[in-house]
Amino acid sequence: MPQKEDNFDRFVKELQQEIIDKEVSDFNEYIVNLFHNPKNWGKPSNFTISHSYLGPRKKTMEFYLTIKNGIIEKANFFTDGCGATVATGSQATLLIEGKTVEYAEKLKPEDIDLALHGLPEDHKHSLELAVTALRDLIGKFKKNKG
Repeated sequence: MPQKEDNFDRFVKELQQEIIDKEVSDFNEYIVNLFHNPKNWGKPSNFTISHSYLGPRKKTMEFYLTIKNGIIEKANFFTDGCGATVATGSQATLLIEGKTVEYAEKLKPEDIDLALHGLPEDHKHSLELAVTALRDLIGKFKKNKG
């Protein structure tokens, strides 16, 4: 019996590697790592403000920011989008943590794309989704603050 389990375990391991190799060839290793192990994923227990945006492709990007004295101390996100969208949301949070609200407001899709080492053309919409959600959130923050 143990030999059957070993064969099955080997099959699963080889299949997982085949899937990851295909993802890396479609995207790149950095993006694949971020969508399998996203940074700042999920709703934190404590945050200053959040905003959810439903994009044109019916996918949602939600950001949660902890802001003190105009500095984004912590940024989290959630999305129901594909792996590329997960990587994009994660990268956006990495780019804005420790930065000013004004810096985050000026973040462009190209900035995130560059940090991701280039999304494939058919996934560039996730960059717009993240930037729009972030800009809407900052607008909401400024309005509430004023």
